[in-house]
Amino acid sequence: MANWKKLCALDDIPRLGSRVVKSAKGDIAVFRTADDEVFALHDKCPHKGGPLSQGFVAGKVVTCPMHSWKIQLESGAADAPDVGCARSFAVKLEGDTVWISL
Repeated sequence: MANWKKLCALDDIPRLGSRVVKSAKGDIAVFRTADDEVFALHDKCPHKGGPLSQGFVAGKVVTCPMHSWKIQLESGAADAPDVGCARSFAVKLEGDTVWISL
């Protein structure tokens, strides 16, 4: 069963941006799309460890600021031809509150 923890209000995450959360598992980037969907990924690009939280969000993809790898927000997988995956975390929105499962 998921261990859900209250994270923040949806408005605490900028639209088309992210917020970084510290955890025992390392920094987690929580992203918000233009449609107010939320996703969470380990804040390290699978390529060279760049901070995904500082990347550009478009649709359900974040582009790493270091080498422009495109990472799927839903799965953490890099778009081909790049290969790799950032760990994803389950998040949910209840009302305007964001919850995360670690």
